[in-house]
Amino acid sequence: MDRNLLLTPGPTQIPPEICEALGRPIIHHRTPQFQNNIKEVIEGLQYVFQTKNDIYLLAASGTGGMESCVCNLLSPGDKAITVDGGKFGERWGDICKCYGVNADVIKVEWGKAVTPEQIQAALDKNKDAKAVFITLNETSTGVVTDVKAIAAVVNKTRAVLVVDAISGLGVVDLQMDAWGVDVVVSASHKGFMLPPGLAFVAVSPKAFKYVQEAKSPRYYFDFRKSKKALEKVDTPFTPAIGIVIALVESLKRMRAQGLDQLFAHFALLAEGTRAAAKALGLTLFPDETCMSCALTTINLPAEINGEKLVKTLRDVHGISVAGGQDHLKGKIIRIAHMGCLTEEDILTGLEYLEVVLKEQGYSFAPGAGVNAAKKVFTK
Repeated sequence: MDRNLLLTPGPTQIPPEICEALGRPIIHHRTPQFQNNIKEVIEGLQYVFQTKNDIYLLAASGTGGMESCVCNLLSPGDKAITVDGGKFGERWGDICKCYGVNADVIKVEWGKAVTPEQIQAALDKNKDAKAVFITLNETSTGVVTDVKAIAAVVNKTRAVLVVDAISGLGVVDLQMDAWGVDVVVSASHKGFMLPPGLAFVAVSPKAFKYVQEAKSPRYYFDFRKSKKALEKVDTPFTPAIGIVIALVESLKRMRAQGLDQLFAHFALLAEGTRAAAKALGLTLFPDETCMSCALTTINLPAEINGEKLVKTLRDVHGISVAGGQDHLKGKIIRIAHMGCLTEEDILTGLEYLEVVLKEQGYSFAPGAGVNAAKKVFTK
């Protein structure tokens, strides 16, 4: 099977022009030539983050970016608030525990979003909390968080708001400066259409005061070193050179399309995919009030072997979708809408999803899903 269509919420498809950039000869990173790349990348990232704040580049995965936020903002014994509504929200609590931070965990039913009222209650209970950690796009469930409303609550306190936007940035609107978000972390392999290996962290002046005070151990992830290097258009340690160079091209592509157009495009892909699922008689996992346009999470009928479905789509038909995690393993599939995916990519995925569902004995009108999506895409 020659096809390798990634409909997973990371890593995502890489467009040909960005593949070309990834294949260019490497250059040395302590040179004016590479500094030009850093300058272009920071300016482009500020456009996508919708911020004027400093943005630090880390040769790490998204999780490395998350860990860097905890160890730079907090000291052992400090209080924080985290939201556990999926595998990635859970990660904030796990990282805090590793650094001796006392996290008050807000447990949210998977498929639902944390509310501003829940955040307010946690802050009222923990008036000495220094940070609130939330997830823009909970990739394990397909839920989007109302960051704007939560920022309005957190901004009235001494706490800083830290947002994991690893799978949502450039896909879902996040206005860092306008909404008053203090720290945003993202990574290269989702909306930015690149391989894993590069994390980005945007830090506000309010948050950087906590960086200067924090006592947690840190060396490679020290934002103070990152800030000092950034002032010289540099990085404190060896960067992911090839990915940074390719990121220049990725950001050019995103800026040419424009954020509003990108958000509208991904919303259309999500609408078409959800129409297809419903036409096939399938239900959607998240609460309809908080579905993210970054991916669609679909419940599978009890008679369908979810793990076998994902494996067959990948190994027989060359189409990768994501399965469920934790207690949702084998019970859901997750189809992404991010990066360079097109309507045709979604239709191809749906076509073969119908094939595999039929093979497993699920009954539906042939072509129902594909036709429903086409109707949305051509309206």
